[in-house]
Amino acid sequence: MANTDVRAAGMADRDLIVRLAFGSMAAQTLRAAVRLRVMELVGDTPRRAADVATDAGARHQPMTRLLRALTGLGLLREHAPDSFSVTPAGALLAPGRPDSLTSFVGMFTEPVIVRAWEHLDDSVRTGDIAFDAVFGTDFFSHLAEHPALSAQFNASMSQAVSETAAALPYAFDFGRFTTVTDVGGGDGTLLAGVLAAHPGLTGVLFDTAEGLAAAPKTMARHGLDGRCSLIAGDFFRSVPEGSDLYLMKSVLHDWTDDQAVTILSHCREVLPPGGLVLIVEPVLPDIVDTSAESDVTDGGITYLSDLNMLVNVGGRERTREDFEGVCHRAGLSLTSVTPLTDAAPFSLIEAVAG
Repeated sequence: MANTDVRAAGMADRDLIVRLAFGSMAAQTLRAAVRLRVMELVGDTPRRAADVATDAGARHQPMTRLLRALTGLGLLREHAPDSFSVTPAGALLAPGRPDSLTSFVGMFTEPVIVRAWEHLDDSVRTGDIAFDAVFGTDFFSHLAEHPALSAQFNASMSQAVSETAAALPYAFDFGRFTTVTDVGGGDGTLLAGVLAAHPGLTGVLFDTAEGLAAAPKTMARHGLDGRCSLIAGDFFRSVPEGSDLYLMKSVLHDWTDDQAVTILSHCREVLPPGGLVLIVEPVLPDIVDTSAESDVTDGGITYLSDLNMLVNVGGRERTREDFEGVCHRAGLSLTSVTPLTDAAPFSLIEAVAG
């Protein structure tokens, strides 16, 4: 390799490290944009920074600097000095859109979430949950004690699940079942997508009282009040009986293997003959594969999610072998794993009574 090629490769490596080191600053730039309603105020047609600053209650020069940083991140365009418009990516930070990610960004840049990450090295050394040490309680108990934060978390989960809610109803044969219970289904965005696409199916939405807080509005908005029951409870104690399909999305990854086995065991206890447990989560490959053919090609986000589980809640992302292990311990047999191609990196993990 020529010296110029070696130097170019070295510079690319340095650029990668620098970009990663600035990652937390980029995240806080998004947070500021959401809190100042920047995308809503800028809009699709070019607008002067001074006018945006006035409407946001901010000063002109600092606002210009924020807008230029957002432009550098690909979320705005600068058409002329001090004149900006929103890009398609930036528009996802505008509230009111069905595909808005404002709550998601707000939650995952929330100081309560970020603070535990400052102790990632401690969690790696000890295996302990940093959040518990920092706040003196576990994450979900903390949410229960802070209603505004709990509402923000629920809204962020609703936004995070919207892509899956659009893809899942057409990626799985729901027609062979009569009733589906969404275990830990939050505000019901995912279940509403399934029920709307399958009129012959009835549903049960099961979560804590805090998790179900926004569910009545979700079901009413989709006209599903008469086809879906809302049941508050604790899946560590039991799950409602009476369904032939039990659905869980992004539930097991919040918990340790022993806790995941408990949740799955309660599903197994009420599973009728011919019933199925459908788990929707990423399935990590046996080795980290960054090729285009990999089912986990999200720039490392799934592995960062795995570390987020470590520091904030104590759970983990899992490989197929890991899922087979927890299912087996719960009396279930994993029968198939199918990538959910329209909602990568998620997969559909099917398990039946073992």
